[in-house]
Parts: sequence; structure tokens; C-alpha cells
Amino acid sequence: MTPYTHLGGASADRIEVRGRDLVGELIGKLSFTEMFLFHLLGKEPSNLQRAMVDSVLVAIMEHGLVPSVIASRLTALGAPESYQGAVVAGLLGVGDRFAGTASECARLLDQIVEAPAAERAQRAIALVEEYRRERRALPGFGHPIHRNGDPRVPRLLEIARSLGAAGQYLDALVLLEGAVTRCVGRKLPMNVSAAIAAVLREAGLPAQTLRGVILTARCAGIVGHLLEEANEPAADAMWKAAEAAVTYQAPDRKE
Repeated sequence: MTPYTHLGGASADRIEVRGRDLVGELIGKLSFTEMFLFHLLGKEPSNLQRAMVDSVLVAIMEHGLVPSVIASRLTALGAPESYQGAVVAGLLGVGDRFAGTASECARLLDQIVEAPAAERAQRAIALVEEYRRERRALPGFGHPIHRNGDPRVPRLLEIARSLGAAGQYLDALVLLEGAVTRCVGRKLPMNVSAAIAAVLREAGLPAQTLRGVILTARCAGIVGHLLEEANEPAADAMWKAAEAAVTYQAPDRKE
């Protein structure tokens, strides 16, 4: 069978995206977030989907001078002609340690939701115990700065409930948090990745798309940092600070 795509195509006088006329039906009719979801899911988004993706994009666009942003700024310093290179340098640094755990957390929530209602609490405990046995960090819990609770979490959960989310993933997140407390022996606060996993699964986004949403937000944040870097350069100071912080020491010579 000949391969095909449902996403888009063009003729001499028409451009289509998922069967809709780009010029006549989409430009000026859909916002960026609505178009993003239409392109992703194949239908115009519900109010819950649009509002939750908008909220997540706003919540995680800016993270300060984290490693991905530093990589972008230093790349711009070394290769100012390669704007796209500077953007990509930052995006390549968005991984499992910084901002990339929402998809994995969503898969945990999926496993809890898929269990019979009476077994969900035990499924949550089993998942936490599995991570602890394997000495893996549990995605969506703990934060290096917000040790008493990530302030973005309650706001995102509040928005989801106010928009009429069914609540099964929000409830699964509560069960997962309780399992963490029970297994760890102390309260380990959830971070924004856990909230993102819950609210975007409530909105019907597949787990494997969540990192794409995160990358979209971080791309916008990097563009803002690159504009600031162009007008108020800081990368040279970062470079010099790194040189001062990490000194050279000759290795021991083996005779």
C-alpha cells in the first residue's frame, strides 16, 4: 500500500490541513493553541483541551537560567549567525531531568486508571515500589527549589476541575501522591510535571504527545532569552564564570 499522510497537502491554488482549507477555514479562525490541537488530534479542540494546553504552555514557558537556556545563549555567543542552532541547542537539553518527565508520569497515571476502581490505590503503591526497587526517580515528584510544594500544581488542577474535567486522572494523581508518602515514609510534593500529566490526560492528549507540548512551550521561552541575549548579552559572563568555577588540574603521570 502506498504510504500517505492525513496531516497536510497542497495543490497549485489550495493548501489543506487535515482536510480543511488553510486559508479559508483556519487562518484567522483558530488560535495557535487551537491549531496545534487540531493538527495533533484531527478535530477542533474542546474548551477543556484548549484551556488546559494554554495553561500548561504559560506555566512552563519560562524557567530562568536553566541548563537548556544557558546552552542556547552560549551557542548564540559562539555562532551568532545560527539562530536555529541556538534554539535547537536549548531544546536538546530538555530531557528527563529538566521538564521531560510529564509523559512518563502520564503513563503511570494511565496504569492506575486502567485498573478496576477498587484496585487503583494498590496499583499506585505497586508502581511506586517498583521504581524504588529499581532505584529510579519517580517522575513528577520532588523539586530542587519548591521543596514545600510547586505553586503551579494547585493552580493547574484547579483550572482542570473548574472546566469540568471528568477527574479520573486527577484522582489517580492523588492516589499516586498517597502511595509515594506511604512508601517513602514522608510527604514528597508533586511538581508541575505531575500536574501536567494529569490535566493533559484529562484533556484527552495521548501520553506520548506531552513532551511535544513541553518542547513547544520551552521553544517560546528560548526565543525570549535569545532576544534578551542579543540586546543585553550575558553569555560571555556565563563562559567566564564557568572557567573560573572549573579549574584545570594536570592528571597524575604514570611512569
